[in-house]
Amino acid sequence: MSGRTELPSGLVTFVFTDIEGSTRLARMLGDDYGSVLGDHRSVMRAALSYFNGVELFTEGDSFFIAFPDPGAAVAACVEAQRQLSAHDWPSPDVAPRVRMGMHTGWARPIGDEYASAEVHRAARVSAAAHGGQILCSGATALSLITKGTEVPFALTSQEKEQRAEFDLLDLGPFRLRGFDDDEQLFQILATGLDRDFPRPRTPGAALHNLPTPLTSFVGRRSERAEVSELVHGHRIVTVAGPGGAGKTRLALQVGEDLLPAYGEGVWNVDVAEARNGLAPALAAALGVRTEPGRPVLETLLERCADRRLLIVLQTADAAPAACATLVRRLLARCPQVRVLVTSRVPLNVPGEVVWRIPPMSPADAFMLLDERTTEARGGRPSPIGEHADLADIAVRLEGSPLAAELAAARLRSLSAAQLATRLDDPLAALDPVEAPAEHRHDSLSATLDWSYRTLSGPAAGLLRRLAVFAGTVDLATVEWCGTEALGALSELTDKSLVEVVPGPRYRLSGQVRSFASRRLTAAGDEHAARDRHAAWALHTLESVAIDTDGQPRTTSLTDMAPYVPEWQTALHWTATHGSVRTGLCLALALDPWWREHGGANEGRDLLFRLYQRLDGVDVPPATLGYVHLVHAGLTDDRAERSRFLDRAERIARVEENRELLVRSRAGHRSTLVAAGRFTEAEQLCREVIAEAERGGVAESALPAVIALAELLWRRDALTSAAELLGGARQAEASCPEHRGKRTVDWLLGMVALRRGDLVAGHDHLVVALRSRLRHGFSGPAADAVAAIAVRCAMGGDPATAAVLFGGAEAARGARRTEMFGRFWSDQQIAVRSALGDAAFDAAYADGVGLGFDRIVAMALAVEHPDLEDGAARFAQTLQG
Repeated sequence: MSGRTELPSGLVTFVFTDIEGSTRLARMLGDDYGSVLGDHRSVMRAALSYFNGVELFTEGDSFFIAFPDPGAAVAACVEAQRQLSAHDWPSPDVAPRVRMGMHTGWARPIGDEYASAEVHRAARVSAAAHGGQILCSGATALSLITKGTEVPFALTSQEKEQRAEFDLLDLGPFRLRGFDDDEQLFQILATGLDRDFPRPRTPGAALHNLPTPLTSFVGRRSERAEVSELVHGHRIVTVAGPGGAGKTRLALQVGEDLLPAYGEGVWNVDVAEARNGLAPALAAALGVRTEPGRPVLETLLERCADRRLLIVLQTADAAPAACATLVRRLLARCPQVRVLVTSRVPLNVPGEVVWRIPPMSPADAFMLLDERTTEARGGRPSPIGEHADLADIAVRLEGSPLAAELAAARLRSLSAAQLATRLDDPLAALDPVEAPAEHRHDSLSATLDWSYRTLSGPAAGLLRRLAVFAGTVDLATVEWCGTEALGALSELTDKSLVEVVPGPRYRLSGQVRSFASRRLTAAGDEHAARDRHAAWALHTLESVAIDTDGQPRTTSLTDMAPYVPEWQTALHWTATHGSVRTGLCLALALDPWWREHGGANEGRDLLFRLYQRLDGVDVPPATLGYVHLVHAGLTDDRAERSRFLDRAERIARVEENRELLVRSRAGHRSTLVAAGRFTEAEQLCREVIAEAERGGVAESALPAVIALAELLWRRDALTSAAELLGGARQAEASCPEHRGKRTVDWLLGMVALRRGDLVAGHDHLVVALRSRLRHGFSGPAADAVAAIAVRCAMGGDPATAAVLFGGAEAARGARRTEMFGRFWSDQQIAVRSALGDAAFDAAYADGVGLGFDRIVAMALAVEHPDLEDGAARFAQTLQG
């Protein structure tokens, strides 16, 4: 050392050092360990000889040194670490890693030693260090700040300045073994020294390294409980799902929830950040240092062999093969270790339980969005009037926590209503203009690109082609997209880019679809993919319209519903690109849907755009004629309706198409009825019916028959109406577009009500209601409910009638036509008179609030008149 033998007295800085893993190093080197140990001692003494330290003893690989000055102690340790790193060891594997610790306190020597608790405190500080690390106590740090760090001897001024430069890193308070108070520990930082080390080795160190969350964890109570239960019952659980779904936040929260169950702690590693390898990253998290000449994984497995701990591996899809290898080794060698993984793909290791994270519930998504929006707006809560728009946004974000966070950021400058109208393209609406590419959770595009880059060529191609579909698709549709679709689909579902829903069917979230659409355009394949989608849409028309026996199916909006979004998407494409003929056929198919669900304006706009592309296109005249009939039915403008009916009629006469001619002429009836020209409308209907019979196309006149029956009902010609309708049964049964509505039965029920025949009225109306419900015609079903309300009023049950009227009105069906509006009003006035205003209003409000499904159930549960007390037929049955 310095050659001094006098022990310092007063304020003394004690330093302890030893080699980390010296036992294993000795076992590995055998007889050669002596030379390495000797070199270690020589390097240490040579470095420390520059400074005024006194070596009290050396035992094995340990040193105990006393310094009269804390700055000299720090400089000595820094120089020793540098010299150890620079020494020419036999191999890097055998280079000793020395841990050093110091503490400053008052002490007086007694002979050749110190009898002071400060010595023991210094030894505990050293024991908390890792190989290559220098720690000091708070007392030493305070002395360094108070006295400065000048090194007063042995070196030139330039050398002193260079070697004395260091910083202090505050590691926080720790409980040292054998001491009751906490000790503030600091790490010495200097050029040439390692900086990153695990937490100090102290008994009081926290048994986890879970990061402190920057924001609150919202919702997910049932998911937390479910994952916790899975971890209790299984050794490896993988939380799988798409990027931005909240996998990491959920896993970290579950890890915090499970801390009491794991005595050796919960340890978190982000695989995407493990740049030096996964095993070293996990070892660092657990405070396990590498040992000379030994793979770190072996050291790690030995340390975990008999410990009960939970390991959380975040973002395992960043290195799935490495994660799978590590997990297999851990589970095989460490029976009490459990692993919780977050990944977009399963690891596929034995015993793995794959739990796919669901979207946040609408309630949880709203809470998250509302809380983050409040934070984004400087702590100002959202006004109550904005909650409906926030709820709409929460639903349209499809339960994505990342999307909710991004939406909250947008709501700093937008109102909720403004943002809601822009969410058809979630990437354009939510992504920042510039997001750092390395931060995958800063934007929806970045997190999706993270997964997209890992896809094989066939899987990436399938994802792009699926982007043109508007909704869920079945396996046959996926296979329509390409010959390698099945394997590619498995890859996409494994990587959480395609969701499997009951059926099974397959869907892309709005965010994935938006991303894939951009990729499709960038690849130059959009035109071909959308043309192929339009061809597929046209192909599906046949499956909906034609039964397996080759006969036309009953037109059913229920059967059409899964295809409507696809047909509408394809129609939008053909309105500006692709096949005009396909677009016109799709418009014909969508006509009943538009009439029922209010898409008339959109339908007219698309038809006008198709007309503009007709030049030079080979479209059968009959197809165009029927399209003109659809167009006429979609407009409330009488002049426009007449214009398109006339166009259809001209085509029918040129083509000698009698069915088209009858239907085009019959279309004028609604114009006459709307104008109140009922006599002319009745005359037109009779002429059309006669013309259809002469031409052998009587079934095509069914709309005119129904209109004439309504007109007869209106003027109380009930016998004529009933006879006409009785003859129309066969025609309705033979018309696929009409038989699902059972309009003939409904009108026969209305005739029976006007006659006071409750039994016949009830029978016909229930048949009509059931059929309309089964085939998805909710407007006509509401008409049937309103008629059953009349039957209840006439049967002496005005309270039920009032409730049914409320439900029917709420479903907007009871006054859909000019023909029956006055009838419903008169009946409601009669019910109000029977109940009184207050009772009627209360019952009516109940009906509005029940919802249409419950109203329909109530209507179908109305007792048949034959079963009512005093009913004539019921009495006759008893007498018989």
